[in-house]
Amino acid sequence: MAPPKEKHDHKTLKFPPSFLWGAATSAYQVEGNNVNADWWDWEQKNQPPSLRSGIACDQYNKYEQDFALIKQLNHNAHRLSIEWSRIEPREGEFNNSEIEHYLKVLKSLKELKIKVMLTLWHFTLPKWVSNIGGWENRKTINFFERFVKRVTREIAPYVDFWITINEPGVYIYQTYIRKEWPGSKGSSLGQIKTALNLASAHKKVYRYLHQTYPDKPIGMAQNVQSFQTYHKHSLVEQISVVFADFVANHLFYFLTRGTHDFLGINYYFHVRFQNSQRILPEIEDASQGYRDISDLGWEIYPEGLFDVLTDLSDGIPIYITECGIASTNDDRRNRFLITYLHEVYRAIKSGVDVRGFFYWSLVDNFEWSKGFQPRFGLVEVDYATLERRIRPSALVYTDIIAHNGIPHSLLRFIGHTVQAAEVLEKRLKEELRKKRHRPNHK
Repeated sequence: MAPPKEKHDHKTLKFPPSFLWGAATSAYQVEGNNVNADWWDWEQKNQPPSLRSGIACDQYNKYEQDFALIKQLNHNAHRLSIEWSRIEPREGEFNNSEIEHYLKVLKSLKELKIKVMLTLWHFTLPKWVSNIGGWENRKTINFFERFVKRVTREIAPYVDFWITINEPGVYIYQTYIRKEWPGSKGSSLGQIKTALNLASAHKKVYRYLHQTYPDKPIGMAQNVQSFQTYHKHSLVEQISVVFADFVANHLFYFLTRGTHDFLGINYYFHVRFQNSQRILPEIEDASQGYRDISDLGWEIYPEGLFDVLTDLSDGIPIYITECGIASTNDDRRNRFLITYLHEVYRAIKSGVDVRGFFYWSLVDNFEWSKGFQPRFGLVEVDYATLERRIRPSALVYTDIIAHNGIPHSLLRFIGHTVQAAEVLEKRLKEELRKKRHRPNHK
């Protein structure tokens, strides 16, 4: 008697009916010529011409073209930001023509029936704010609130969700620890002041927006990371994971508890702590551990997205406000989209209230101190001509959106790719193990 055939479920992995599918950008990274920002000033003094933002993608002038692509690609939502330094280039002086520009931008999205998630602060400051100490100065809290009150009067009817602040942890890390961004200092006190002031700014703006526009959910976008021990039974590594997880993933939410209608999660990083001869464990270099990495050297680890979603789930809706890969190989972006969205699906089935996914980014853009070399976009930008070209991965994403889930045909295709990558990784790890234990004959 022949054994029974194994049953396979060939159904599409369906997401909730009202799920938001979109992509994200930030004003400074795509608009170009934000000459009143602290970043612009810093670039001219510290960066070679190849690493300056310049005209960027010129989305300031080409936004209608880019939004037409959003509609063509079947997105039903879009995350973008406004540039504070354009709107208030000098203290207390608001540029009405720039407010009118952003009104046109937002109206253009709404005419296409696109849900709008608007970020009010995405890393850049007006130069005059930076000159008084930026977020280290408590006055910046009130300046930011004044800016929000002024600009939201006009734009609020065209916004569906507010993001107050983007990635405060990344801002502090890059400014004070890596010292690669404007305002860089080695001040521990400055880190603490900045963290507390950013938390206060979020809470203050949340209260204002919640009272003034009660029907529009408010949150923030926090970069969260998946942490793991290198050795399963290492107590030192386990303690490091718990500590790092609290500081990176939970601390800022704790400082701002009670002021989130939803959690915005940006996920890019998976970190392994490896015990060493030092007192504290080291972070494994993914490129040296034969991991699957992006062009920026960030490990591709979709399971980590499931990890952070289930870890942060506490009954509050979650939107994945950024998640993407820097790669010039678009096949890898296809695999990235399907495997990461599969982990989102798993999290939803596990009871996590995930309501939307915004791929980073819609178009190739200016990646801060890394310049234009990293390619995150669903849409390729030829920086010589500013021509846009839809990548095949954008069409894979469109297919997923059309099904409101991951079709089985894509899962089968990607399964072979993932399986091949796993076999390769195992072989490389075995070779590395043999190399470490091979006698050293002179």
